[in-house]
Order: sequence, then structure tokens, then C-alpha cells
Amino acid sequence: MAIKLHHSISVHPGPWLKRQMVEPYGVNVKELAGHFGVSRQALSGLLNGHANLSAEMAIRFEKAFGVKADTLLRMQAAYDIARAREHEDEIKVGRLEMAA
Repeated sequence: MAIKLHHSISVHPGPWLKRQMVEPYGVNVKELAGHFGVSRQALSGLLNGHANLSAEMAIRFEKAFGVKADTLLRMQAAYDIARAREHEDEIKVGRLEMAA
């Protein structure tokens, strides 16, 4: 029997990174975007939970703050599946049977 977690347990990695990494370092989005070599808009979108974390961005955070990219990407995947589960009943796909 699989354990089913409530979707509220999942956390978007962007706001988490903002609270746990970016703010304690006292760096603003524009400065961090320059350090990362990305646009301010792209970083802001992530940190405000409006954009997904990419593998490349996860590596940037790993290099800058020491948090493992793998952990951040698992956090993103858990968030994504939790959001999809909220409307899984709307996804009309039946079980596929193997050919005899």
C-alpha cells in the first residue's frame, strides 16, 4: 500500500530558496542574477514561485550556496506532482493492457 501525502507538504523551491538562502546572505535579486549570469526577471520568477527550477539553475544555487542541486530538483518534482494530483480526476486515461 502506497503512502499518500497531502499536497500541502510539497513546497515550491523558489520561495524556499529565497527565505533560506538568498535573504540570509543579504543579497538582492539583481545582484544574485548578475552573480549567476541570468536575467533578473528569470531569477525573480523562480524566487517568487512563478517559474520552475531548471537543472542549470539548481546547479547555480549549489555552487553559490552549497545546497545540493539534486535535493532542489527533487523538491521541484514533488511540488509539480502535488499540483498535478490536485486535478488528476480530470485526466481521463485508462489502464493499458498488455497484448496476449
